[in-house]
Amino acid sequence: MSVVLNFRSHLSELFAQALREVSPESADTSILIERPKQTAHGDYACNLAMQLAKPLRKSPRDIANALIAALPKTDFIEKVEIAGAGFINVFIAPAAKQAVVNSVLTAGAGYGHGHVGQGRKVGVEFVSANPTGPLHVGHGRGAAVGDCLCNVLHAAGWNVTREFYYNDAGVQIDNLTLSVQLRCKGVTPDDPSWPDSGYRGDYIADVANAYMAKETVEADDQHITGKGDVEDKEAIRHFAVAYLRREQDLDLRAFQVEFDVFSLESALYTEGKVEATVQKLIASGHTYEQDDALWLRTTDFGDDKDRVMRKSDGGYTYFVPDVAYHLEKWKRGFVRVINEQGSDHHSTITRVRAGLQALDEGIPKGWPDYVLHQMVTVLKNGEEVKISKRAGSYVTLRDLIDEVGCDATRYFLAARSPDSQLVFDIDLAKSQSNDNPVYYIQYAHARISTVLAQWGGDKQALHTVDLSVLESDYEKVLLQKMIDFPTVIETAANDLAPHQIAVYLKDFAADFHSYYNASRFLVEDEQVKLARLALIAAIAQVLRNGLSLLGVSAPEQM
Repeated sequence: MSVVLNFRSHLSELFAQALREVSPESADTSILIERPKQTAHGDYACNLAMQLAKPLRKSPRDIANALIAALPKTDFIEKVEIAGAGFINVFIAPAAKQAVVNSVLTAGAGYGHGHVGQGRKVGVEFVSANPTGPLHVGHGRGAAVGDCLCNVLHAAGWNVTREFYYNDAGVQIDNLTLSVQLRCKGVTPDDPSWPDSGYRGDYIADVANAYMAKETVEADDQHITGKGDVEDKEAIRHFAVAYLRREQDLDLRAFQVEFDVFSLESALYTEGKVEATVQKLIASGHTYEQDDALWLRTTDFGDDKDRVMRKSDGGYTYFVPDVAYHLEKWKRGFVRVINEQGSDHHSTITRVRAGLQALDEGIPKGWPDYVLHQMVTVLKNGEEVKISKRAGSYVTLRDLIDEVGCDATRYFLAARSPDSQLVFDIDLAKSQSNDNPVYYIQYAHARISTVLAQWGGDKQALHTVDLSVLESDYEKVLLQKMIDFPTVIETAANDLAPHQIAVYLKDFAADFHSYYNASRFLVEDEQVKLARLALIAAIAQVLRNGLSLLGVSAPEQM
């Protein structure tokens, strides 16, 4: 039995060969292979005959019969049936399903990885928090979703670059600078003179104290020492931004998130890229002057109204540097760019895309892609937690990590679709119970590790055992779940939906626990024992592979 790592892709290839024989002129027709809802309808179904009926002017059943006759001979398929008007149901040979155990054990950490990305470059920007304070739980959700998405895309064969974009220019940075300066002068948020837009968290005092103490801060590419001069606003600004960039980086490292590239909004101005982009837009003919402002005719590209680019005071609106920044990404060779951001960025999508289209640089319509996440509500003891002792006005990412650990924080923040509201229940995340999904999944892996340790044999020997005795309903379900794993990764990558990995792992762990509770592994029958041990060793590998995509550990003991 030949090894098949992706059943659905293999079936697509077989039907593609049959299609080239039956109707060469239709060879570019997309082939959809699905899992039937009822097991009686086979393991996989193909609607290719239904798709071809109209262009070929033949009945779907006749086309289905021709396709089946043209399918390459293989021991992979047990039988093929036609259902209804012309659906083709495929039944996979039991030996092919059982062989997935050896496929998993042989591929190891690479099992589930595919080639749909074909090594193409994709840039994923996520977190990208303003360097004005500690990362809050919303940033944490962006970090978890973005990092897991990068892992999934890499597993699907993309060449991934992780990028963090610092908005280190503008009004918020001005407010940060003023807040630190006031703290340097001994003014506190309780003082009547404290500005309404000032930052009130205790971390501002930490920045001010470090600046006055002339501490040195290293953040990414910056190496800055505080001057201690309370009147030098420019020195305070540079120090405060660097200090908070370092703090955010430490938080992200604690969250096991690292970036390949850090980009600064301020650099787009100092390097003249914003101005150059504006001049290109003017030259494109899609701008006009009105009310002492420069406008971009975004309605030419689907926006509901035109947008101001340069205000009457000479300053640029916030989407203009975004257009310049994305133009740089295009020039860096990214065929695909994905921005993971909070849902409050929704309004910028149309105008950024419009600006890129107006540049006439050959950038595809609808570029870049966006994944927007909704807000997070944190509960503890059944009540909403709203503030942090350090940040003052919100719950920080570090608060959650310190409270429940990195694994639970990452899983809970990534486990639901980003476009859904998320309630983070601290008590549930800390509980060691089956109601806690991350504990439930990790416990499945630990259970398997315990059984294999009790056996004490050579795990390498499990690669060659006879698997034909894996015939119970529990075992069939688990085999199919492992067969599905490569497709789950591919689908999660295509849909930009890493939460699908979390859903898969929870279901997979439930199937294993049912098998564990109903079965014995260290039995006297050597063939049965080794086959079951090989099966659970493969299950543990898939659990590890899936958890690694979420950035969650797979403990051997709990």
